[in-house]
Order: sequence, then structure tokens, then C-alpha cells
Amino acid sequence: MGLLKSWLVGRFGGVAAGQQAGQTEERPSAAGQPQAGVLAGQGSHRARHGLRGRVRHALPYYAVLLPTLLGLLVFDYYPAFLAVYHSFFEWDIGLPATWVGIDNFVRMFTQDRTFLRSLRNVGIITVWIMFQATVIPLVVAELIFAVKSMRWKYWFRIGMILPAIIPGIVVFLLWRFIYDGSVGLLNAFLTAIGLESWTRVWLGDPRIAIWALTFSGFPWVNGVNTLITLAGLQNINGEILESSELDGASRLQRIWRLDIPLVFGQIKLNLVRAIIASIQIFEVVFVMTEGGPIKSTMVPGLWLYYNAFNYHRMGYASAIGVFIFVTILLLTLASMRIFREERA
Repeated sequence: MGLLKSWLVGRFGGVAAGQQAGQTEERPSAAGQPQAGVLAGQGSHRARHGLRGRVRHALPYYAVLLPTLLGLLVFDYYPAFLAVYHSFFEWDIGLPATWVGIDNFVRMFTQDRTFLRSLRNVGIITVWIMFQATVIPLVVAELIFAVKSMRWKYWFRIGMILPAIIPGIVVFLLWRFIYDGSVGLLNAFLTAIGLESWTRVWLGDPRIAIWALTFSGFPWVNGVNTLITLAGLQNINGEILESSELDGASRLQRIWRLDIPLVFGQIKLNLVRAIIASIQIFEVVFVMTEGGPIKSTMVPGLWLYYNAFNYHRMGYASAIGVFIFVTILLLTLASMRIFREERA
């Protein structure tokens, strides 16, 4: 009897359990649509509540960023858009603005000889600064990278960045003294070594003033560019360098075929920074020559300054500023595209 009872319970009890499970499965289907609507409503409520919570949580951070954003809008973006607007007007300080369309831009290339000369000068300076920003930092970075002692590498890096604490105006004034025609160090040095016939009024001769201005800053080592390139060299996998040595590659072969391709991103960054700095160049020319003699060292940035604040031709100065901006933008995009195609 006990065996029969257990068999019956196992036989019919399983069927009853299955029927009960089926009933429980059917219940949600009977009320599935209303229950799904309730869940959807709860989900949307939670989403709204979560969004509000995130916004409320982020409000203090937006409040901290707000002064910076306002400063950018007021002191950077608003003057830039205002300059674009005024570049189409003949606007002298104290007089009403008159719409002239693109006459200011036409005048720059057809009537303004000083502006055309400034383009030539900034072209010379740009080529030289591009060389300074790419080749010289690569050479110095390779020399530091070749040092085996980590301690000496550290001190060399410190030595590269220390000149950055010196204001640029101090360097420009120092080189103006070096180039001085009467008491300058360069003429004194040439006289001391018997080359007195080579002495010049370096910044007063229209034929050589732009070249003297360009070659100032010897030995032309930019600490920031050097450290950027050095960081790229230090990120090269050591196994790759060891493999090149095992393959018998010389130092120059390794630099040309291995180092330069692997630090190409750093070289491109230095080049773009150099293009922007050279087109915008202003301070060194203003301090050392003020655009002279006879405007032989004039550059677009300084000519913009003179038109705006000396001649009060604000509309024309705005047009020069727009031209500088468009030139920098186009040269930067062109250089990045060229390097991208060469690297591909």
C-alpha cells in the first residue's frame, strides 16, 4: 500500500503541479497589457527623475564653468565676429561706418605696397621658424635621448624648460642690444677677431634687417618643441630599438627610418604651432625694429596694429585681421592634409 500510494502521488501530483504552473503562466498574459503599461510609466518616471537628478548634480560644475565661457564669448568670440563684420566697412574712429563690401580686401592686394612687403617678410620668417620648430628640436631631442644616465636626462629636460620662465620681451631687448651698431656685442666680437669690415648697423640697414631679425635667438632651441619631440622618442618601444641595433642599423639610419616615422605626430604638432606663431608674429618686430627701417621688416600683424591705433583705420585693420585668420586656417588644414597623405 505504501508503495502504491507513493506511485499515485508521483503520477498525479506531477500533473496537478503542471496544471498549477500553467495557470500561473496564463495569469500574466491575461493582465499583461495593463501591467506592461504600468511598468512603462514607472520607467519613464524613473528616466525623468534620473535626468533631473543628473542635471541637478551637474549644476555646480556648470556654474564654475560659466565665468570662463562668458569670458571666451566676450573677449574672444565677440571681437572676432565683430572684426569680420567691420572688415566690410570703411570705419575710422570718430566717424560713421560706411559699407564698402570687399574693397578693403581688394585694396590690400592692389594698392597697399606695405602690406605686400609684409607678406614677403612673413613668408621668410615662416620658413625659418618651421625649420626651427621641426629640425632643431629633433636633433636636440635625439642627443638627449642618446644619454644613458637617467639623472642627466632629467637635468637636460630641466635645462630645456628653464628659459620658458624668462619673458620674451627680455630676450628681444637683449638681441636688440647685441645688434646695436655702436655698442653691440656682435660688432664688438667681429672687431676683436679682426673682421671689422663685417660690422654693420644690423637693424638699421634695409637690406639685411629682416635677416638679422630672423636669425636672432641663436641657438634657436625651443624648449617646448624639444620636450614634445623627446616625449615621442621615449614612447618608442625598447624592443624595436634593440631589434634595429641587432640588424646592424647605424644611428643615422635608425633616426631616418625608425625615429622620425614614429614621432611624426609630434613633428606635425610642432609644425602647426610654428605656422600659427609665424603668421601672427608681432612682438619681436615691434620691439626690435618697429617695422623699419623704411618698413623693410613690416609684418601683417604689426601693420594691423599701426592701421588700427596709429592711423585709426579700424575697418581696414579688421580686414587685415580676417586675412591673417583665414591664412592660418588654410595653411594649418593644408599641412595636416599633406602629412596625412604622406603618412598613409
